[in-house]
Amino acid sequence: MHGMIATRILRRARVLIVGCGDVGLRAVPLFKARAAAPRVIALTSHRERVAELRAAGTTPIVGDLDDRASLGRLAGLSSTVLHLAPPQKEGDDDRRTQALIAALSTRRRSVARGIASPMSPHRAWRAWFRASFRTASAHAQTPVKTAHIVPDVPDAPFAATRRRPPIRLVYASTTGVYGDCGGALIDETRPVRPENARAKRRVSAETRLRRAAVRGGWRVSIVRIPGIYAANRLPLARIERGAPALVADEDVFTNHIHADDLAAILVRAILRAKPQRAIHASDDTDLLMGDYFDRVADAQGMARVPRVTRQEAEARLEPITLSFMRESRRLKNTRLKRELGYELHYPTIDDFLRR
Repeated sequence: MHGMIATRILRRARVLIVGCGDVGLRAVPLFKARAAAPRVIALTSHRERVAELRAAGTTPIVGDLDDRASLGRLAGLSSTVLHLAPPQKEGDDDRRTQALIAALSTRRRSVARGIASPMSPHRAWRAWFRASFRTASAHAQTPVKTAHIVPDVPDAPFAATRRRPPIRLVYASTTGVYGDCGGALIDETRPVRPENARAKRRVSAETRLRRAAVRGGWRVSIVRIPGIYAANRLPLARIERGAPALVADEDVFTNHIHADDLAAILVRAILRAKPQRAIHASDDTDLLMGDYFDRVADAQGMARVPRVTRQEAEARLEPITLSFMRESRRLKNTRLKRELGYELHYPTIDDFLRR
C-alpha cells in the first residue's frame, strides 16, 4: 500500500521554478488553482528561504546556478520549467543559464516504477501537439478577464505521463535586449541590440536556450519584461530622496507591467506561447519616465522629483540609474493579447494607482 502511494506521488505532474522570488511566488497559486494542479518545485540557492518557499506551497530544493555540482537533482526532475533567475552580475555571457541547460539536459532514469525512459523529444512533442491542437484552438479566442484566472487549456506541459515529454521552458528575459530605440514603437521582430553588459547577458541566455531547443527538441518561449511594479515595487524611496528625472524634451519612454499580470502571463505562456518565440509582457501604458514618477508621487501625496537636463543627470546620478535613462522605446503587446489571449488586469499604471 505504501509503495503504491509513493509511486503515485512520484508520478504527480511537476513544475520547476528557477529563481522563485516575488513574481515566482505570485505564480505558485496560479499553478495550484488548475484542475490538474502540478507539484511546484522551487530551486533556491539560499537555505534560509526554504521555510518561506514551503509555506508558499512549493517543494523547495537547494541548488546554486553558480555551482554546477549542486544541480544534480534537476536531471529528469520536471519537463516544465519557469526560468526566472537573473544572470550573474559580471561578464557578457550568462553562465547560470548555461549551467541550468546542462543540468536539465542530463538524462536520469525515473525512480518511479513503471515510468519508461524518455522517448525521442521530437516524437514526444509531435504526439502531444497532435492530441491537444484542437482543444487549444477552441480556447484561443477566450481572453482572461483577470490576472488571477489561468486559462482552461490542455495540461500537457504539466502532465505526468509514462513517457516524459520534451522540456517546456519559459524564460523571463528583459526588454533591455533592444537597447535604445529612440522612442520608437516596436514589436518582437525588432533585432536585439544590447548596449550594456546586463542586457548582453540576457541576449546570451536567450541564444543559449534557443540553441538547446534546436539540439534537444525543447519547446522554449521567451517573455521579455519591462519595468515591474506593484504595491511593494513602487519607486517610493527614489522619490523620497528626490533623485531627479530628465526634463520632458530629453526624457525617455519606459514600459511597465504589474507583478500580478506578469505572473499570470508567465503561467499562460507555458500553456499557449508558440515555441522559439518572444512575447512582450507589457501593459498599455505610454509614459515618459519622469511622468511615471510624477503619477506615483501624486498618488502617494509626495513631492514630485526635480527635473534636470541630461548633462546635469550625468553628474548627479549613479551609472546604473543613468543606463536606464539612456534607452527609450515603446512596446507593442499585440502577441500578448492575440496569441496568448490575455486581458490585462491592470491595463495601465493609472488603473492600478486609482485602486
